[in-house]
Amino acid sequence: MTLASAVPSTAAGQAAPSGGLQRAFTNAAAEYRVPPQVLLGVSYLQSRWDGHGGAPSVTGGYGPMHLTDAATALAEAPHHSHGTEDPRGDTARVLRAGAGHPLERRAALPARLRTLERAAHLSGIPAERLRADPAANIRGGAALLADAQRELGRSPGGGAADWYGAVARFSGADDTATATAYADDVFDVIRTGRSRTTDGGQRVSLRAEEGLRPDRSAVARLGLRTADRTPTECPVTVACEWIPAPYEEFGEGDYGNHDRGDRPASQSVEYIVIHDTEATWDTTLRLVQDPEYVSWHYSLRSSDGHVAQHLRLRDVGWHAGNWFVNAKSIGLEHEGFLADPDAWYTEAMYRSSARLVRYLALRYGVPLDRQHIIGHDNVPGTLPSTIPGMHTDPGPFWDWAHYFTLLGRPFVATAGPGAAAVTIRPDYDGHRPVYTGCAGAGGRCAPHGSGAVRLRTAPDASAPLVKDAGLHPGGGDSTMGVNDTGARASTGQRFAVAERRGDWTAVWYLGRKAWFHNPRTRPVAVGTRAVLVTPRAGLPEVPVYGRAYPEASAYPPGVPVQAVTPLPYRLLAGQRYVTAGSTPGEYYRATAFDAAQHTVVRGEERYHEIQFGHRVAFVKATDVRVASR
Repeated sequence: MTLASAVPSTAAGQAAPSGGLQRAFTNAAAEYRVPPQVLLGVSYLQSRWDGHGGAPSVTGGYGPMHLTDAATALAEAPHHSHGTEDPRGDTARVLRAGAGHPLERRAALPARLRTLERAAHLSGIPAERLRADPAANIRGGAALLADAQRELGRSPGGGAADWYGAVARFSGADDTATATAYADDVFDVIRTGRSRTTDGGQRVSLRAEEGLRPDRSAVARLGLRTADRTPTECPVTVACEWIPAPYEEFGEGDYGNHDRGDRPASQSVEYIVIHDTEATWDTTLRLVQDPEYVSWHYSLRSSDGHVAQHLRLRDVGWHAGNWFVNAKSIGLEHEGFLADPDAWYTEAMYRSSARLVRYLALRYGVPLDRQHIIGHDNVPGTLPSTIPGMHTDPGPFWDWAHYFTLLGRPFVATAGPGAAAVTIRPDYDGHRPVYTGCAGAGGRCAPHGSGAVRLRTAPDASAPLVKDAGLHPGGGDSTMGVNDTGARASTGQRFAVAERRGDWTAVWYLGRKAWFHNPRTRPVAVGTRAVLVTPRAGLPEVPVYGRAYPEASAYPPGVPVQAVTPLPYRLLAGQRYVTAGSTPGEYYRATAFDAAQHTVVRGEERYHEIQFGHRVAFVKATDVRVASR
């Protein structure tokens, strides 16, 4: 059944009535003479029509229309630290402290982060209502769209095709390419239609209008700049500009803020790492252009999905806290300045990010799975001492299921209910585990959709959470803290099944059985085909590593041998873990400013990357055997 035929029939392009939120769109559209499909399309690209219980997005946007009030969001959100890791993750070269992370200043916030203020002025609705009341929020968004239409010299009313310029203005973009890409996405939503149940339980529908041809000429009258795409490495489907990170020498062998490389000729690219910035867009750009700070390849703006590229893809950024991963990865930072884990991301940013990742994965042959498209919170610590400080972004509220659907690789069952492995796949909107620490130590976070499943020591909801010996050294317990990844399995991750009992499933996780509630009536995991590894016969346990470095004999003269230090976990005989393939041991020696002095050391030792816990890990191929497929 097509989406259009699944939606109740109305006049072409009109929203079908279905509950209070649907009526709110219809009423606001009539009040401000905005075509209802335009209002619905813009809201979908901002929030997918969700209200998030009045909680702000990562950039201080509120409600279904993502009206931004960053000053209020910043004042109300506590500061959270996501760890103390060295982003370079290489003890061979000490990273200088850099300029640090400046606090955001309310007075410096740009207009795109203060749209709620403008909506309040235009609509006469108090700011508090615009933040908390979805219907009022929709009216405020309609007022902004109508005002944008008048600024273009057009009266509100008419058909959807006449509103392309106003939609482009609503994006808040300051360049033509981004505003156009945003408006194109909105009109794509209108042409194809949408229907979903929101996080507030409201069913909202937009009937497809397949033949819609918008008038794009008004964009030329917006007075926007032309962004420089040269020499960006971006797909044509995203708005992208070149804002380079500096490569500077400070003297006495010190330099920043990245390393010159020759990838993929020197090393293959195996990972794409998803981050959030913990800073506004403007601050993010200042940081990445600081030669004494750290670096990543791309930044993505929340409000409109705009992309800035900072490093050539052949070069190595300092972003993931693990030098092995850095040397073989591309880093994407997504704007999110609240430093608040209880936040949400816009649909515009999800879509732009997915297009970029799909392009990068195709270019470098990176598999579209969760052992290669990973969050910063999935990157392993390099040594036992670095595990507690590893970062935890983008966190349990990043919607991996939706993201991989946009990538064209949705997580579906590939094996039956009795399969030897499972893919974690809860229903994001309906799955709302309790988290603490969003608004202060110990306090409960607001209810929020999540793609993460909590793991326990026994098939009982009251059983203790699984312990993480690396994250909590000394025997400390895992917690429900939003930044505690010690007993958490995330959407798309695959694990070998250890046991099943009724509505509970156990998987092998961090060297032990870990149980999660997985009822047949509402499963949070699906059967999957996978390659599994287990310790070779005769080995009671095998070491687990956070990086796959070569054997000592592979290092040439003048390149110090890097220790291959086991992490504080045990992979015991009889346990099985999913592997996404093997990789040769490699070490990229880059401690000098002159890239001609950099060396890639590649050994004969091979490793399997495994899904060992919430973070990936490595085991030597000589220590394990392939157990099943």
